[in-house]
Amino acid sequence: MTPGPIAVNSSTFVGQYVAHLPGALIATLGCILPSCVIVSILAYLYVKYKNLEVMKTILAYLRPAVVSMIAISGISILISSFFKESIIGISYLRYHAMIVFVICLILLRKYKLNPILVMILAGISEVLIQML
Repeated sequence: MTPGPIAVNSSTFVGQYVAHLPGALIATLGCILPSCVIVSILAYLYVKYKNLEVMKTILAYLRPAVVSMIAISGISILISSFFKESIIGISYLRYHAMIVFVICLILLRKYKLNPILVMILAGISEVLIQML
């Protein structure tokens, strides 16, 4: 719920450009602070009213929407990873990406490797594949 790195970096850069260090600090705070205040208020209200039946009902209705948004994001990432130019078709399939995905899945599920290590290995394998 906080602004992303591009928004924060942009506001810091513009603040630095316009008013040097004080401008960078104020612009960065202006970018981050509203979201932090809103999230803090929502967290306080949730903790205070989480046992109310209305709150439970609202959260029960929101849960499927959140799950579907996460699923859509995952599917979008898979499509852009497995297919060239994000066009679904057998001729656009990136076989090496699918092989790396399956190997990573096995390393994570069967051998319980650290996810960060698996991501590093996947990145290294992609660099090596692109060099060939």
